[in-house]
Amino acid sequence: MSTNLQSAPDTGLSALLSGIFDDIQELLKQQLKLFKAEINADMKKTAEAAILMVVGAFIVLVGGGLLCLMLVYLLKWAFPALELWHCFGLVGLGLALIGGGLAFLGWNKFRSFNPLPDESLAALKENLEWTTKPR
Repeated sequence: MSTNLQSAPDTGLSALLSGIFDDIQELLKQQLKLFKAEINADMKKTAEAAILMVVGAFIVLVGGGLLCLMLVYLLKWAFPALELWHCFGLVGLGLALIGGGLAFLGWNKFRSFNPLPDESLAALKENLEWTTKPR
């Protein structure tokens, strides 16, 4: 933005318009920089969260697998008349139902938000419309 607020007496209309358009270009450049900075910050946070989630999911997967094996053999011990494959089927069915329900809830939650910086994008669109379609 121009910091020189004094105008020379011989400043014409073309010089004023040139100054206005320079200010508009500078504003758009600054908004684009802000938009890029917000996206970079969001991507960095997303990457950190994704790494933690993947490591945590792997550990939970290993632990969950061991617990499922324990449940199968516990079911076989509690009901000796059941075949071992029946025990595996019952535990697998229960886990599939629980996992499907959680996946459905997660998908609905994921669809409920927008990860893009809405405020900066809206301001940028407004300024672009103003420069392309002046009133």
